[in-house]
Amino acid sequence: MNQLLAKEVQQKYIETFKVEPLLIFSPGRINIIGEHTDYNGGFVFPAAVNKGIVAGLAKSTSGNCTAIALDLVSTVKFDLDNLKPSKEGSWENYVFGVIAEIQNRNKVVGNFNIVCKGDIPGGAGMSSSAALENSVVFGLNKLFDLGLTKKEMILISQKAEHNYVGVKCGIMDQYASMFGIENNALLLDCRTIESVPYKINFKEYQLLLINTNVKHSLSDSAYNDRRSVCENIAALLNVETLRDATENDLEKIIDKVTPENYQKALYVIQEIARTQKAAKAIQQNDLETLGALIYASHNGLQHQFKVSCNELDFLVNQAKKNKHVLGARMMGGGFGGCTINLIKRTAIESFANATSKAYENKFNKACSVYFIELSDGTRLID
Repeated sequence: MNQLLAKEVQQKYIETFKVEPLLIFSPGRINIIGEHTDYNGGFVFPAAVNKGIVAGLAKSTSGNCTAIALDLVSTVKFDLDNLKPSKEGSWENYVFGVIAEIQNRNKVVGNFNIVCKGDIPGGAGMSSSAALENSVVFGLNKLFDLGLTKKEMILISQKAEHNYVGVKCGIMDQYASMFGIENNALLLDCRTIESVPYKINFKEYQLLLINTNVKHSLSDSAYNDRRSVCENIAALLNVETLRDATENDLEKIIDKVTPENYQKALYVIQEIARTQKAAKAIQQNDLETLGALIYASHNGLQHQFKVSCNELDFLVNQAKKNKHVLGARMMGGGFGGCTINLIKRTAIESFANATSKAYENKFNKACSVYFIELSDGTRLID
């Protein structure tokens, strides 16, 4: 966690509202493998990271509420009795959504002020939205003694995203951000919302993220479209979700779906299996197998689920040319954001430099490189 960030939020809060705030850190997340499986009731393998959002909160005596996003230089005043979504894409919808969902549970939130700032790179697919939602619900739970469990908090965060932001996300992002454990990835069963932590010994390897710095406009509509394809095929198969389907089941309805939608469902079934194999590989300290599964995941996302893009595919191909990279894939909803790479520590600098140069030559824009460590989840900063 970034101590300077916490200091900056604290100072801005005291300067603006003249009181000492509660400080919350809520991390972003990576997902090692298991993409688009969460809303299919399957398994995912995320981890909280050491980049996130710091939020300062305290009660307000002014009769209304103020929210300040320092990184966006944006201040919004609002009234708890007249909450409604701002225009699409507004950051404050994440805050309003959380408050509305708490109110829907008949919990009373009083007036408060919040200041927040993060160091999660924008558009990187590291779930800054879930980190913000979790920081708000965690902070309000402490501030107003709401008695919410962590599991209730993440369901509030998820509902906020569904109802105020309009993205029908699964539960992975909120879960990983809330429940993360340092040096561990969590094999999360998205049906039971229970996870098993797997301590990862990366040995002489490290995780490296490379951000394409693009977000193609397709992303949100394509996400909701893929979700409805999966739900429709599950209904055709007469199962609750694709988690309950096998490749054999799918073959029986091959003439009832388009070839494109058949491949999308096949990808999900195969990715759920890959995620469970990845957990076994980590348990056995078998990073080579983990790397191969990560590459296979990208292949499925690119050719079957069709949520990749030229920039992501280019970065994965660069990784494949380098013998020091065990695996690479796109991470997140798709159409932009980051690749996650499992790479030998000693080769990081040369790989990052060569890839950055090749990317700039190809796309006439820069990519960004980030090192991350696996971190604990949402928590109070002492």
